Amino acid sequence: MRAPGPCAECGAGAAARYRCPRCGSAYCSVPCCRTHRERCVPGARREEEAAGPGSPPAPAGSPAAPEEIVGEEEEQDRVPPQKLQLLGESAELRELLRNPHLRQLLLALEQARDKSSLLRRLMQEPLFLEFADCCLGIVEPPEEKENVLPVPAE
Repeated sequence: MRAPGPCAECGAGAAARYRCPRCGSAYCSVPCCRTHRERCVPGARREEEAAGPGSPPAPAGSPAAPEEIVGEEEEQDRVPPQKLQLLGESAELRELLRNPHLRQLLLALEQARDKSSLLRRLMQEPLFLEFADCCLGIVEPPEEKENVLPVPAE
């Protein structure tokens, strides 16, 4: 897995643990995801990264074509089997999966022809977001934050 970079929405350094499935832009939280989703342009971020700053997008089939970059990113984002095993061992995830509504959503996703479109709709469902955040938290746990001031008790 790659090291987290800055969030494209709020600018938080080394906090962007999630990527937009449409454009590949990095973000750090559900609020930033929602903000990004409102103005996302599919493919724009990947084309900019492939071409470099100030360069026009590379034409399809060229050495830095977005199609090749996507394959490279997919490989970097692949979850190793050892981390996938942690999902099966999580009591929190198991508890979430007891919810019949969540199970129905997951079954619909598994059976859908257009998984990408359905996944975008499911990411607006609070229960599904909780499930996705739980999975990501297990597979890619947040790093301990150093030099963070404690929140004062009221």
